[in-house]
Amino acid sequence: MATHPELSEEGAIEIVIIKTTGDKILTQPLADIGGKGLFTKEIDEALLNGEIDIAVHSMKDVPTYLPDGTILPCNLPREDVRDAFISLSARSLAELPAGSIVGSASLRRKSQILNRYPSLKVEMNFRGNVQTRLRKVREGEVQATLLALAGLKRLDLTENVTAILSIDEMIPAVAQGAIGIACQSNDDKMANYIASLNHEETRLAVACERAFLETLDGSCQTPIAGYACKDNEGYCIFRGLVASPDGTQVFETSRKGLYILEDMIAMGKDAGKELLSRAGSSFFDNLKKAPK
Repeated sequence: MATHPELSEEGAIEIVIIKTTGDKILTQPLADIGGKGLFTKEIDEALLNGEIDIAVHSMKDVPTYLPDGTILPCNLPREDVRDAFISLSARSLAELPAGSIVGSASLRRKSQILNRYPSLKVEMNFRGNVQTRLRKVREGEVQATLLALAGLKRLDLTENVTAILSIDEMIPAVAQGAIGIACQSNDDKMANYIASLNHEETRLAVACERAFLETLDGSCQTPIAGYACKDNEGYCIFRGLVASPDGTQVFETSRKGLYILEDMIAMGKDAGKELLSRAGSSFFDNLKKAPK
């Protein structure tokens, strides 16, 4: 609205709330529901049907392949990518007594928690919105949980945070903290509008991470983490991880290169290929068969 005065007029913009499959099915772990686009499919359909002009997504929910006829040229400035530790009984994961239950529907978090703290247990059927998960901690259903700090900040719920995990302790999900805006690929008017919102540093980091994810063919069933950022000298630093859900096998890698789109996509792909090679085909075959 600040850049395009015509959008300031009354009725120029209408916000349409769309509930997705991922929002509706709250009784099962995401990994069990399977399929890609659990939080995007209905929004993409509304975009392609012309019911909406632009689609706003949490980038970590967006599959690596966009639906035909859509583009996603815009990322907003990235929020804090780190995970928050929330507990009423301990100040950190390390302080939780053996046998404590950590609630998390994320295989990425589960694998990294169990790799460092094998004496803990992770309850995967821990769904619901942020407020629901916080309530489950308060009521003692679990001893702790991890949530994206970005979501807590956006919902103004950071008073619930016990501690913030460093990137070394918990590598974030690919595109965590990033919001993307899509439009139809032939809609130049909307592409022009959303271009004024694009934050290029975020867009490039997300592209690097998603290239890594795409190379690994990642989905909700695979514990994958990836994070790209700009260092003090202006270079791109990328860290990637793939793991077994029980945390017994963890493969990590890192890259450093120029903060340029082509170089960063190449870095993400190369890191993915390295982990595919190091882990071996049997590792990924076992992931597909493993109980969650």
